[in-house]
Amino acid sequence: MTPFGITAPGRILFGRGEAAKAPALIRAFGPRGVVVHGANPDRAAWLVESLGPDTLALPCAGEPTLAELEASLTAARNHRPDWVASLGGGAALDLGKALAALVPAPDGPMEHLEVVGKGLPLKADPLPFIALPTTAGTGAEVTKNAVIGLPDLGRKVSLRDDRMVARLAIVDPALTDGCPKGVTLASGLDAVTQVIEPYVSIKATRYTDALARPAIGMGMQALIRLMQGEDPEARDHMAWVSLCGGLALANAALGAVHGLAGVIGGLTGAAHGAICGALLGPVLAANRRATAGPARARLDEVCAVLAEALGSTAAEAPAALQAWTWAEGLPGLAALGVREEQHQAIVAAALGASSMKGNPVVLSERSLREVLERG
Repeated sequence: MTPFGITAPGRILFGRGEAAKAPALIRAFGPRGVVVHGANPDRAAWLVESLGPDTLALPCAGEPTLAELEASLTAARNHRPDWVASLGGGAALDLGKALAALVPAPDGPMEHLEVVGKGLPLKADPLPFIALPTTAGTGAEVTKNAVIGLPDLGRKVSLRDDRMVARLAIVDPALTDGCPKGVTLASGLDAVTQVIEPYVSIKATRYTDALARPAIGMGMQALIRLMQGEDPEARDHMAWVSLCGGLALANAALGAVHGLAGVIGGLTGAAHGAICGALLGPVLAANRRATAGPARARLDEVCAVLAEALGSTAAEAPAALQAWTWAEGLPGLAALGVREEQHQAIVAAALGASSMKGNPVVLSERSLREVLERG
């Protein structure tokens, strides 16, 4: 058996009602803290108020940029927190994770950001980070990186360190109830992508297979149900799939969907989940055309699982998935701001992305351009 390690939070709580335990568990890390929340502060009021007057609430209205990180970092350092918690979607989780990492650091973000900065390891241990996701998609509650945008450079890059993994992740599906349809669709497709890509990755292990393989069909079926109407059981399933995806990608790797999506997100500012959803079908098709042997067998297995949920054949599953996403209102790449004249530059940048190293096959520039044309 191929050796592997497991990276995961110190503690994970999963299930409806588990969020009620958050105040007491967070206070155990100290009296002073920062709560990062999404655009609507009312959704976090219950947590902020329960944690007491020494709690600083910081908003994260969208995917965090370097300027927003620096402003939040100044406020957080001035507050002298014992811990940082995030209650929100993947963006709020990323900002909170970055703050927890950088508040004790003697320097700024550029010392540690990959690609655009020095990419140096953290010089001090992060503060305890506690994650409470309110969407089912990114799995950021269990990963060791935070994605930060640099709009001026058209890039999204990561702050990454093994010590950035949350001390505590509380995944309460009730926090996702009533999530708007468009957000549910985009984040759900991200979750499905993040159990497919680690499963077909060249870096897959028995651990990641055990998480990812059962979650593929569960995620697709739950997402279809949620497009038909609110469904608590389907919300529970999507929250579990998102958690599995986060754990799987943290311990295996992703692939061409995320390799392209990171570049496109930096260029356009479009929502990460929507980009992944637009790319997933075309990338599956491209990978199937380019693979053989065990890698092709895994891709065929994934397509068979998707076909069962979508009512198609395995061979038609990538196209059927794309058609379904369009029918449910997911925009294509052009509608998300990707122009045809940008395709070659996107491909060139994506070929150097870390996610590409996990793809089951090295896709040619021509194949990647075809993915963009079809997305």
